Amino acid sequence: MAEVAPGAEFQFIAHLPQYGLDWPIADSEWKGGLPAVTPNETSTVWGAVFAVPDKEFDQLDKAETREGRTAQSIEAMDRNGKRHQVMIHTRDGNGSPHTPSSDYVAIMLAGSRHWGLPFGWIAGLQEHLGDRF
Repeated sequence: MAEVAPGAEFQFIAHLPQYGLDWPIADSEWKGGLPAVTPNETSTVWGAVFAVPDKEFDQLDKAETREGRTAQSIEAMDRNGKRHQVMIHTRDGNGSPHTPSSDYVAIMLAGSRHWGLPFGWIAGLQEHLGDRF
């Protein structure tokens, strides 16, 4: 995010109820699967929400498109239960699952810790790294 949208400003922590994290995007540069959020009645995806300046959103969108994701507006819920319309980048449809990229998961894990995301979310990410964490 900092590379393609340096003007992005943190807004709040939110989650996507009834969404899960899948790894449908094979990427040789990352040496493994890249994530996408997909509907899943038994899961919740957590993350940080940023305000991205309009002039930088195009760069962010291009970076996400290169990784196989497209922009989609969706309703997220903050920690106080307030609903917000947010833009996410996800992959349409299901792809074959891939082994998650350890490097990508490590970045997600560092960000999750930095923003104080729930322990259960962090523990779930750590499972993808096995003994590496």
